[in-house]
Amino acid sequence: MVSTPLVVVFVVIGALLGAVGGFFLARKYMQDYFEKNPPVNEDMLRTMMMSMGQKPSEKKIRQMMQQMKTQNSTSKKK
Repeated sequence: MVSTPLVVVFVVIGALLGAVGGFFLARKYMQDYFEKNPPVNEDMLRTMMMSMGQKPSEKKIRQMMQQMKTQNSTSKKK
């Protein structure tokens, strides 16, 4: 039979390896995600508005950015 302290050591080592591996997998996933889907910034809003035929004013751009920030913060609270 295997002694109890040895089992505890193996469990702790396994948990640490799993945590480190999970961290690096999650990090790689998020880097790939942000590379494919960059967060929206003011330049992207300006480009979208111009492509839709609207003339983007600075006030409109800032208002839309503020609305998006507000929407993101309320959706995170839920």
